[in-house]
Amino acid sequence: MLMMRKRIFHFVVAMAFLYFPLCNGKAQPAEQPRHTSGNPVKLLITGSSTMCPLIAKIARRFETLHPETRIEVQCGGSGRGISDAREGNADIGMVSRVLTEEEKDLYSFPLARDGISVILHKDNPVESLSDAQVADIYTGKITNWKTLGGRDASITVVNPLKGYSSVELFTHYFKIDYDDVKATMVAGDNSTRLRAVVDNPDAIAYLSSGEAERSEKAGAPINILAFNKVAPTSRNIITGNYPITRPLTLVTKDLPSGSVKTFIDYCLSAAVVEVIEQYDFIPYED
Repeated sequence: MLMMRKRIFHFVVAMAFLYFPLCNGKAQPAEQPRHTSGNPVKLLITGSSTMCPLIAKIARRFETLHPETRIEVQCGGSGRGISDAREGNADIGMVSRVLTEEEKDLYSFPLARDGISVILHKDNPVESLSDAQVADIYTGKITNWKTLGGRDASITVVNPLKGYSSVELFTHYFKIDYDDVKATMVAGDNSTRLRAVVDNPDAIAYLSSGEAERSEKAGAPINILAFNKVAPTSRNIITGNYPITRPLTLVTKDLPSGSVKTFIDYCLSAAVVEVIEQYDFIPYED
């Protein structure tokens, strides 16, 4: 009987050693995705209308890889991206311009480059404009296309709302003040400005070079102007030859961690280069 009890004891101890290693960190299966029990991680990203379509598409891809995460992307301009990130109203802000000195308290992660293009309708006979002529059009010194060799027609000046980053880049490059612009029409995002020119042969507008190039390839009746004899093509933007360019940047209030860090790392990875190029932006490689 004693011998039998010893054998049972040894058997129990042996089974315990076989079992408990399966319960420690090394022997357990890989950690399962967080919040798969119906309570997903939610991220809110707000800001630049230029970046909205790109980040929304990246977010959808990210969600397929991380089913525990749900990402909402809202437009509203780079100003909103800065303020929402700083005030904690969004997890990540989108900013399509260089940060000012006052904004460098935020953590920034540039993922692509873009340019600003000035566009006319394809039926407008004016093929090029100088920097001074663009400035004079937007400040009301030139009001008729005939002055520039075009037809006798009033110029419809399309200007964005003040919060859009393209405004800052445009006014800085052409050395004009936003309040001095004599706009015929105030529009919002890139697609609205594009539509204003498509619908009006006498209009002039400026918008994301990526949006303009993509729309022209799709058959939109627009003429994208060159500056300093350099066209705003993807190649000229990445080489720095085109003068009106900007970074596309994600910003956060604090050093990213958790799901925010995972998403930003994904945005900066080779996995999204194809998506960036689909939108005619240039992957940021500085």
